[in-house]
Amino acid sequence: MNILVTGGLGFIGHNVVQLLKTQGHNIVIVDNATTYGIIPQAELDYLIAERKFKIAPFNVHYADIKNIGDMEYIMRRHEIESVVHLASFPRQKVVNSNPCWGSQTMSEGLLSLLEASKTCKIRKFVYVSSSMVYGNFKDAYFDGIDEDHACNPIGQYGIMKLAGEWLVKDYARRTRMSYTIVRPSAVYGPLDVEDRVVSKFLLAAMRGETIQVNGPKEELDFTYIDDVASGIADASISNDTDNMTYNITRGTSRTLLEAAELAVAIAGSGTIQVNERDDNFPSRGQLSIVRAQNDFGFTPTVNIEQGFQQYYDWLTHSFYGTKKAV
Repeated sequence: MNILVTGGLGFIGHNVVQLLKTQGHNIVIVDNATTYGIIPQAELDYLIAERKFKIAPFNVHYADIKNIGDMEYIMRRHEIESVVHLASFPRQKVVNSNPCWGSQTMSEGLLSLLEASKTCKIRKFVYVSSSMVYGNFKDAYFDGIDEDHACNPIGQYGIMKLAGEWLVKDYARRTRMSYTIVRPSAVYGPLDVEDRVVSKFLLAAMRGETIQVNGPKEELDFTYIDDVASGIADASISNDTDNMTYNITRGTSRTLLEAAELAVAIAGSGTIQVNERDDNFPSRGQLSIVRAQNDFGFTPTVNIEQGFQQYYDWLTHSFYGTKKAV
């Protein structure tokens, strides 16, 4: 297929692009290479250069998804059949720092893409949402919560992601376009930015600094990037995923304190300070991946011990390993 991947130079996006290319699809990338106002330019330049090297050769349009004219032009020019939408503000902290800008990207940008997709008769629209749409779900179910669990997001990021899901479903209802919605959780791995929970834990340990754990019993379904990218790519091309929603996670939760202790053990340095939980973020835990396993064979293979070690090995030989701070 001819597939448009928005945010295709991003952390998750470039990995999805690489997998879809190896499966023989023609991939077109749209990305504006933004710092979101908080990522140091030197860090972003390094990461994008490395991501480009990994997926080369590539076909990229540096464009803003809010520009519906540009989106329609790109879709028509490349005869796009399917859209995988990853362009978004990446997490709650970034949205909180500039909610108006976040809304422009996450809401107006999505609407522009959906309108362009309708006009260009796109067959399938894949929307990458987030486990943040559930809100508090810690200990909700022993085996993890499934996709039919009530969504009660806490914070603007989760609210905007859930609103995006509703918009995608409404466009599908009114057109002949099908959709697939995926909900990742706590994604980590090589070529990620420094300012994310696993990155911060490992880098603090490597630098002999103190890891800040906000809530020792708080849990996350930590998911290695290769597993997430594989799940998104497979869900995107399968006909069995039309008009469905999936958790794309490891399917096993671990506490923040366990993650911090693992980072210290791997790095052989660093200390841990335990604080009260941050009420600005929901309490999360394990998600069920049974639906994805049954519908398209999703099988995550990297546990947290393997994933942290692989990420640490990459960090030590990266831009981050050669600098005390970016």
